Amino acid sequence: MNLKSSLLNYFFAVCLGLVGPSLLFRCTTSHEKENNSAPFAVEVFELQTGKIASSMKIPGELVSYRDVDLYAKVNSFVKQLYVDVGSEVKEGQLLALMEAPEIVSQLAAAHSRLESQTALYKASKANYDRLLETSKTPGTVSQNDLDQALSKSNSDYAQLQAAQSAQKEIAAMQSYLEIRAPFDGIISAKSISAGAYVGPSGKGSDLPMYTLNEQKKLRLVVYIPEAITSYIHLNDEIQFTVKAYPNEKFSAKVKRLAGALDKKLRSQRIEMDVNNENKKLLPGMIAEADLALATENTWVVPSSALVNSTEKIFVIRVTNKKAVWVNVKKGMESKGRVEIFGMLNPGDQLVTLASEEVRDGTEIANVKIIPKAN
Repeated sequence: MNLKSSLLNYFFAVCLGLVGPSLLFRCTTSHEKENNSAPFAVEVFELQTGKIASSMKIPGELVSYRDVDLYAKVNSFVKQLYVDVGSEVKEGQLLALMEAPEIVSQLAAAHSRLESQTALYKASKANYDRLLETSKTPGTVSQNDLDQALSKSNSDYAQLQAAQSAQKEIAAMQSYLEIRAPFDGIISAKSISAGAYVGPSGKGSDLPMYTLNEQKKLRLVVYIPEAITSYIHLNDEIQFTVKAYPNEKFSAKVKRLAGALDKKLRSQRIEMDVNNENKKLLPGMIAEADLALATENTWVVPSSALVNSTEKIFVIRVTNKKAVWVNVKKGMESKGRVEIFGMLNPGDQLVTLASEEVRDGTEIANVKIIPKAN
C-alpha cells in the first residue's frame, strides 16, 4: 500500500506541474487582454487660439550713432590744434590747421598763369573786335585775317578756362589744410601733436588725427537667435540695463532689422535708437536687453497636454471616442502654457494630462470636457 500511494502521489504531482502553468498562463493572458482593452476615461479641453508672453535677456553693445576717423586729405605738417580728447565740437568747427609749402607755391604759380592767360585773351579779343569793325568797310580786311583773329581769340579763351580750373583745383587743395568737424559730437581720441607729418590713410598716417563720436544719440546693437526673429518687429520698445547703472532701466525702439542671419552666428542683427541727450550712456558700453516676446492667434495649450517623447512631440486628440496622436512643434513656453504648431483645428478636443500610456487608437470611454485650458 505504501508503494502504491507513493506512485499515485508522484503521478498527480507530475500532472499538476504540466497542467498548472498552462492554466495559470491562460488566466493571466486573459486578464491582461481584458485590462488592455479596458477603455480610458480622460479630461479634455477644446483647442483655442490665444496669446502667450515671455521674455529673454540678450547682451548688446551701445555704439555711436555716427563716428568717424578724421585724416588729413593731403600730405602736410600740423600747424595748430584747436581741440583735444573730450572736447565737444559743432558741425563745421575748425579742429586743426595744417601747412604745406608746396601747395602755397603751386597756388601762386596757378594764379600767375591765370593772370597771363587773362591778358592774352583780352589782347586777342580786342584785336578780333577791331578787325571785325574795320571789316565792315569793304576791301579793308580779308576774310582769312578775320577768321584767324577769331580762332586766336577762341584759343586764348580756352586756355583761360583751363587756367581758371587749375587755380580752383589748387585752391581747393589749400582748403584741405583745414580739418573741420563733419557733425556735432565729442573728440574721443587724438593721435597727433603740433609739427607732426600727416597725410591720407595709408599714405603718411597709420592712425587717424581725431576720432569723432556722436554722443547725444546712440545705437543699441543686439544679435537675436533665429528662433525668436519672428517675435521682434520694427518700433518694438526694448528695455535694457547697463552695469554702470544697475538699478536704472533705459528704453529704446527697434529701428533697423538686418533682414538676414549672420553666416557665423546664425543670428539677426537689430539696431535700436537710444536718446542720450544727458550723455549718461557711453559708446562701447555692454547692455543687457530684455526682449519681450509675445504671440497672437496661435495654438496655446497647457504644458501637461504636450508629450515630449524620445522620437517626437505630440498631443492627443479625442476623435470619435478614440485617441489620436498628432505631431506638433513646440514654440514659446511661459507659466505652464506652451505654444504649438501642427495639423489642428479650432475646437479639437485635446487630452489635458497626456502621456504615452494613452496609446494611439485607444478607445476613450468617458470624456470630461473642462471649460478652458489652464
